[in-house]
Amino acid sequence: MEHELQRVGRAIHAALPGRGHHPLRALDQRAMELAAGDQELRAALFRFVDVTPACRSLEDLARHLADYLHEVDERPPPLQAAMRVSGTRAGRTALGAAAAAGVRHMAHRFIVGETPAAAVKPIRRLWEHGAAVSLDLLGEATVTEAEADRYAARCREALDTLAEAAPAWPGRPVLEADSHGRVPRVNLSVKVSALTPLLRPDAPEVGREDAARRMRPLLQRARDLGAHLHIDMESVNTLEATTDLVFELLDEPELSDGPSTGIVMQAYLRESGEQLERVIDWARASDRRPPLVVRLVKGAYWDHEVVEARQHGWTPPVWEEKAESDRSFEALTRMLVDARGHVRPAIASHNLRSVAHAIAYNRATGGRDADLELQVLRGLGDELAAALVAHDMRVRIYCPVGDMVAGMAYLVRRLLENTSNESFLGDQQRGVPIDELLAAP
Repeated sequence: MEHELQRVGRAIHAALPGRGHHPLRALDQRAMELAAGDQELRAALFRFVDVTPACRSLEDLARHLADYLHEVDERPPPLQAAMRVSGTRAGRTALGAAAAAGVRHMAHRFIVGETPAAAVKPIRRLWEHGAAVSLDLLGEATVTEAEADRYAARCREALDTLAEAAPAWPGRPVLEADSHGRVPRVNLSVKVSALTPLLRPDAPEVGREDAARRMRPLLQRARDLGAHLHIDMESVNTLEATTDLVFELLDEPELSDGPSTGIVMQAYLRESGEQLERVIDWARASDRRPPLVVRLVKGAYWDHEVVEARQHGWTPPVWEEKAESDRSFEALTRMLVDARGHVRPAIASHNLRSVAHAIAYNRATGGRDADLELQVLRGLGDELAAALVAHDMRVRIYCPVGDMVAGMAYLVRRLLENTSNESFLGDQQRGVPIDELLAAP
């Protein structure tokens, strides 16, 4: 198994596009490389990105950037020059325009469009190049019923828009079927926290009922359109409520034959093994078809979970060492692959070893490559996606859609992930040898 893992990992690594040839490599890459090497600069730049939508003029934008950079003791020459020009009104206007363009460019690297309609062409291009998409409508937790209603309406609009466009896409057999039947062309990710303002750990039933009345029509619409609806997981506080909601809805007789539906498992949670066992037990006992898709991720809310736990004096619910999360990810991958048929495994990672491990284990247990879906994030996993497509793997790219304001929290999380000193992407950018990239955690 380890020999096959190494062989697969090296083959994928050899197929990675060169840095100079990738269309998404641009000026923002330099900014992220600088941020990765200086924690003060990293904090200043990401605070600036976060505040950008609230700035009302180019001068205002330039002042914010200058204020944040004043807090950095050692500034690279390009930022020193920016500080110098910020002393005049004309300089602030020019600096503000350059900063705004830079943030927009960076956002467009991760966000595929402002609306589902605007995203149709980029999604079709990805499909034509061999990668499917899961569309995610940006927007953090809602606080009012009206916001939840608007989010549900946006989800329905997205389903309708993609379902209208998808029949015109060319045939891609590897993306459209596995051993268990058809794989829908249209795939939409939704957040339960955006479907209700009432999802609270102290009263989960109220939040579940409120979310269900908006989720049920979306599931029905996805079924009618032959689309896939994926329910994202967020904070650990809502994990139980979200899982219970999904099971309750999918057990309803009218949804027994569809739509294709999925949930997310987060490997950085200490209890993720128990949670996945529960999901697999439900899937085995259910007569529902098609099989439940389980997207396995490392997890994107590590900082939030650790800070909140420490504020209350609790043991953090997440693994605190990266190697622990990586080992958990591999163990959960094996559980998922072993349950193949009852569930559809979807392995979401940019880590070369994690991906190679999933492919090698799937093959070692008699699975076809078509029975394993590999997922990446737009803007972070583009090169890996291209390499996997070159090896005829089934690849799906998670593509956010939304405006700048709605996308800021997402964008900052992705930038933090991309510039982390412990991230695989950072290691790859720094030229870490292939033997180290494929080493067991």
